[in-house]
Amino acid sequence: MDLREVMTTTPSTREFTADPVPDEVLHRILDAARFAPSGGNRQGWRLIVLRDPDTRRRVRDLYELGWREYLAYSREGRVPFAAGPDGRWHGPDVDLEAARATPSTLPFDPDLAEVPVLLVLVADLTALATVDNGLDRQSIVGGASIYPFAHNVLLAARNEGLGGIITTVLARQEPAVRELLGIPEGHALAALIALGTPKKRITKLRRAAVEEFTVVDRFDGEPFTA
Repeated sequence: MDLREVMTTTPSTREFTADPVPDEVLHRILDAARFAPSGGNRQGWRLIVLRDPDTRRRVRDLYELGWREYLAYSREGRVPFAAGPDGRWHGPDVDLEAARATPSTLPFDPDLAEVPVLLVLVADLTALATVDNGLDRQSIVGGASIYPFAHNVLLAARNEGLGGIITTVLARQEPAVRELLGIPEGHALAALIALGTPKKRITKLRRAAVEEFTVVDRFDGEPFTA
């Protein structure tokens, strides 16, 4: 596919057919995704392909706990787990225990445990040049060495006629996931990636115009226009 077409027609897909994704197709996707940039070319990503049905169901259950917390924020009109206006984390704004006890329906079809491909993306924290460590705000830049790979997976999947989503909700249960999957210390759960054949093809995406997020010289500068 044309690169621009892939970039402008790759949505977050949560509804998949039952069609399996052959191993050779998944391998082809990952073989293309691995060329993502990373700091120092250290390629600090590790990927776990979930196949065991019991493991998948356990991951689904852990995901649901995080999803219930996420929904509790959404019901209050808040960005889930976002920093305050000062850029710092001040603790949860909702009752997380009550949230986890509130039943919910996951936004996946089929059931998350039945999605054709489930990938757990793990970051080797010792490989990330996290140059904003020590600043008086939440740290974010370490992800620049991990998430380009994750997005490359979606783009490569789109090129194969598949769809997918990168979701970070599972990180709310990282200790349990770490034990379940044998993830060693010094590593962090970066994302869960689901892939498959979309039930519906969405090719018209809604995004802000360039002029709405690009300015010249200063944060309060004039919008950049062509």
